[in-house]
Amino acid sequence: MSLRPPEPGEPPRPPSPSPQASRPLHVVLGNEACDLDSMVSALTLAFYLSKTTETEEVFVPVLNIKRSELPLRGDNIFFLQKIHIPESLLIFRDEIDLHALHQAGRLTLVLVDHHVLPRSDAALEEAVAEVLDHRPIEQRHCPPCQVAVELVGSCATLVAERILQGAPEILDRQVAALLHGTIVLDCVNMDPKVGKATPKDHKYVEKLEALFPDLPPRGDIFQSLQTAKFDVSGLTTEQMLRKDQKSVSGQGATVAISAIYTDLEAFLQRPGLVADLHAFCQTLGFDALVAMTISFNSHNEPVRQLAVFCPHAALRVMICGALERCHSPSLKLTPAPSVHPSLHAYHQGNSQASRKKLLPVLQEALSADPGPGPGPSAQPAAAGPEADRAGSSLVSGLSQDEEEPALPPTPMNSLVDECPLAQGLPKLSAEAVFEKCRQISLSQSAAASLAKK
Repeated sequence: MSLRPPEPGEPPRPPSPSPQASRPLHVVLGNEACDLDSMVSALTLAFYLSKTTETEEVFVPVLNIKRSELPLRGDNIFFLQKIHIPESLLIFRDEIDLHALHQAGRLTLVLVDHHVLPRSDAALEEAVAEVLDHRPIEQRHCPPCQVAVELVGSCATLVAERILQGAPEILDRQVAALLHGTIVLDCVNMDPKVGKATPKDHKYVEKLEALFPDLPPRGDIFQSLQTAKFDVSGLTTEQMLRKDQKSVSGQGATVAISAIYTDLEAFLQRPGLVADLHAFCQTLGFDALVAMTISFNSHNEPVRQLAVFCPHAALRVMICGALERCHSPSLKLTPAPSVHPSLHAYHQGNSQASRKKLLPVLQEALSADPGPGPGPSAQPAAAGPEADRAGSSLVSGLSQDEEEPALPPTPMNSLVDECPLAQGLPKLSAEAVFEKCRQISLSQSAAASLAKK
């Protein structure tokens, strides 16, 4: 990437200009889930844009989470270490004030792996110059700009296509390894039985492997990334819930939906679980929590189970009823032993019904006519055609990207009223961002190390 020194015979690169107060900043912003696909797509697309723009404009990848939340994404940390990218060189959302830059007329945004901004970032929409995404477009919310959307298994596939078609000469092994590993993880090791990988995903994985034959075997990189992704050892209950959390709101109630990478029995046996669930909901302002546990059987097939926590009886009955009666798709739920009256547990017979397919069901249930007390109490309508189309838009798999909601088609952004990442003062000024970019380009020692890998 930008850490690589000039190759022999390559023209010397122009020196980075010193930061100036009036200088514009081009931010490549990933989604708020900041899964591996979002992170790698932001890093590699910013790299491509910086290498192919004739002017001396600065393109900065920004990870759309707080720096303190990175430890919750084990596969991201593992891959950064494996590809030798120091975390200290990355810029996180709580370290840069995008709103202040926009108000100063200095911000241009490129959205990658999403195309809808949350309500708290609505003012930034006019700064969006380009979108690159791999989910169905939400026309009502998509910014009026250059939009490239294609339903492939991984957004990294679209970045790989952009690089190999636009400037293949800039592709080095570090960038290739980032893209290759991400596509393999997102497409579940390109397994045809899962059906996540499209012909284009296969095409660019094969192209990367042909250009760099020393890339790790698919099975090896998939297994190591999957292991790192699902490793929740050492995490508190709150961290487990926040690791992969979305939410839906309606009629005065907000429900969190978390993916938990362990089996239901182990989750229910955690010490102080009910108190932790109470504290989690109270601290973050949720009225209820739906946790989907994900584990694997002896054949490495996914096993999904559900736990519904809600202190409000009417809302709990409504949520459980919506899930039990859901037929688009049918979850095939059977009750499981629980540890508390406010906590209902289920075995899920349909293991292909991912959390992505639960989100529109819960959203529609929360949109029903409200009754007394917290949240709606009316009987939820059955999931309609929109939910059915959302559920069938992509074949289920176990990449975190697949777990993102399909209606609206972006992760978390369009389902949450307030963005938690907009809290607090930024730690980096725009000038500090420019300086960090300069430091990256001058990291010769790191580049020398990378060249040997």
